[in-house]
Amino acid sequence: MDVIESIKIKRDMKISELVESMEKAGFGAGKISRASSIMKKMFDDTGCTVFLGVAGAMVPAGMKQIIIDLLDEINVFVTTGANLTHDLIEALGEKHYQGDEFVDDKKLNEQGLDRIYNVFMKNSVYEKLESFFEENFDELKNCKNIKEFLWKIGELTPGEGILKKCYEKKIPIFCPGIADSGIGLMMWGRTVEGRGKTNIDVFSDINEIIDIAWTSKKSGVIYVGGGLPKNFVQQSLQFSKGAVYGIQITTDRAEPGGSSGAPLREGISWGKMNSKAEFVDVFCDATIALPLIYGAIKC
Repeated sequence: MDVIESIKIKRDMKISELVESMEKAGFGAGKISRASSIMKKMFDDTGCTVFLGVAGAMVPAGMKQIIIDLLDEINVFVTTGANLTHDLIEALGEKHYQGDEFVDDKKLNEQGLDRIYNVFMKNSVYEKLESFFEENFDELKNCKNIKEFLWKIGELTPGEGILKKCYEKKIPIFCPGIADSGIGLMMWGRTVEGRGKTNIDVFSDINEIIDIAWTSKKSGVIYVGGGLPKNFVQQSLQFSKGAVYGIQITTDRAEPGGSSGAPLREGISWGKMNSKAEFVDVFCDATIALPLIYGAIKC
């Protein structure tokens, strides 16, 4: 057994030094340190295909740049339509603002402000979204699948962001729940206005992600949140030897049986996680854990 060592905070301490000192601590601190070590090993393993699944409202919370930087390290990206909608909103020049979760929501509604816990956004951002999709609908409606649809949005987007980075680096980006988002509403709105139907095949992305999993020598997974992005990756890994590296950041519990709370070791029973894999579940707000875990590798 290793002895617990107290964390000593020093002036001008690097993130890497702080997280390294957490290695000998208990509870969640030790898990954050272990996650950072696994992440570094995963990224350094040139034979490993890394799948990143991001749920939740990470972009509005200020995690966009970390995700953009992570895209330089991973091979496959799966996320929610909400994150991509907010990414596009910022790429179109709009912002998210610090707010207060105890504010009167009726007053916010009267002021034209939408609330995401303690983050505010002007409802008028949807006017820019409307204009973007009105202008580009004819190009977007003929994309053959969701991945190409998202790449095309990235190509057409004027500002920097996750979508543009995926397009420029040709990173496979999947969003099986794209209809459940502002982007989905904008595309639907054009169809009911008579601009034509879309030809996007919502099932063909499954072929591609399964093919990536099937042909990979080995694989690693990073799940921020869980939900649909996690499950989309997990089901593809059933067609592989199972991930040999795994990191999950979540605040959900296992008892209700949902994907977001399911510990990574549960995936061993399905063949989604290799029985000899290195993995860790970090139970923490992702806006706290992710900057520490990834920051320790970079700083």
